Amino acid sequence: MKVKFCGAAQEVTGSCHLITLESGYKILLDCGLYQGRNKDFENFNTTWYFKPSEIDCLILSHAHIDHTGRVPRLVKDGFKGNIICTHATRSLCSIMLLDSAKIQERDAEYYNRRMLKKQKRKNKKHKKKYKLREPLYTSKIIPETLGLFLGYNYNHWQRVNDEVEVLFRDAGHILGSASVTLRIKEGDKVIHFGFTGDIGRPNRPILRDPLPMPAVDYLISESTYGDKDHSAGPAEEERFLEIIKRTCVEKKGKLIIPAFSVGRTQEIVYMLDIMESAGRLPHIPVYVDSPLAVNATQIFGTHPECYDNELNEYLLIDDNPFGFNTLSYVRSVDASKQLNATDDPAIIISSSGMMTAGRVRHHLFNSIDQEKNTLLIVGYCAPNTTGGILRSGVEKIKLFGEWKPVKAEIEIMDSFSAHADRQEMLAFMANQKKNLKKLFLVHGEKDTQEKFKTLLNKNKYKSVEIPKLGQEFELH
Repeated sequence: MKVKFCGAAQEVTGSCHLITLESGYKILLDCGLYQGRNKDFENFNTTWYFKPSEIDCLILSHAHIDHTGRVPRLVKDGFKGNIICTHATRSLCSIMLLDSAKIQERDAEYYNRRMLKKQKRKNKKHKKKYKLREPLYTSKIIPETLGLFLGYNYNHWQRVNDEVEVLFRDAGHILGSASVTLRIKEGDKVIHFGFTGDIGRPNRPILRDPLPMPAVDYLISESTYGDKDHSAGPAEEERFLEIIKRTCVEKKGKLIIPAFSVGRTQEIVYMLDIMESAGRLPHIPVYVDSPLAVNATQIFGTHPECYDNELNEYLLIDDNPFGFNTLSYVRSVDASKQLNATDDPAIIISSSGMMTAGRVRHHLFNSIDQEKNTLLIVGYCAPNTTGGILRSGVEKIKLFGEWKPVKAEIEIMDSFSAHADRQEMLAFMANQKKNLKKLFLVHGEKDTQEKFKTLLNKNKYKSVEIPKLGQEFELH
């Protein structure tokens, strides 16, 4: 039996791991999109470390695009097997993969239009031809892709084939997120193989706390915040309220919050809803400017099986935890543009979370150069993304081909992250020490992973590996 690391190896995006059984049966864990601008990874999304047609089964941990965004490309390139996930992940993928396809189409169209204009100018003196870009995939492949999905419940072993069973347990990261445990028969042996997916955080709103996995022999674990501890809940809420008041009430500015359409947006809206119900939220307009977030919020309403007790109790006094009087959901492009045309104070929650695409880039373009405004970063941003660059404290940023001075206040609240911190990850894995033969760290930056490995070693985890992209291990 072998495991090969085909994405999110010493990187935080592009989750993809291949298990090859002794019989030759191939299982892919996640098939995510690389999101970033690192030149070393510019060909990642079109490159496979295996033949897609040879993959027998794909198992998804959750719906975030850095874990599912290349699935349509996998199908386009020959994959015909089942795609196994939880029911809520299947629901979210039905909107997220179509949205991703439309982004691929728009990005290719925009790039090609620029290249053709450049070529037209250059051809006056030279005959240089610019290579046009093909979308990674188009919306035409999405119906075929969704037809391969199989949704399963939490906490029930499901048969994949004669050799393999799979168990999903709630990972508490986003709606439908799961840890993946495989029970694999090889001859007289039974091997338990685990994949944490993205580990959520205990005591977060909306979702249940992450459930520990069964004890396994081999484990692939995320390590995004392997060198950090998040702040506690009450302190987080007070700081968030203070930022709102300082920006929107005292400075009469806009608070721009880039947030993933699925998970982060709903959590922020829910927190604002609680503040509004308690009479603590200033009377200012709040906008969720993302069609995907609007659709995702509707899907949240159809999966109460994922809610925690706190939200279920809150529903008894407020039957719509994702809506209040000053909140508006923005779908149309014209309505989004109007938000940039007005100078009035407002909170604008818009995707994408890492600011690599989407409407939030237009809000940044129109607000980043004004001191009265605030950009609130509420989660991890890969270093080479717009969000990562702004987190680093730059004085200017290039947006839509134009350099803009960074005069707006930049605030960072990693406590909003849906990823467990180092102590929370240790607690999640506490039951694994006894049987674990090898632990692989993925979904993290190399320096962070090294620090987390040191912490794991101090906690008596002996065989910890930080695999490189494309590296394969034989498991005995």
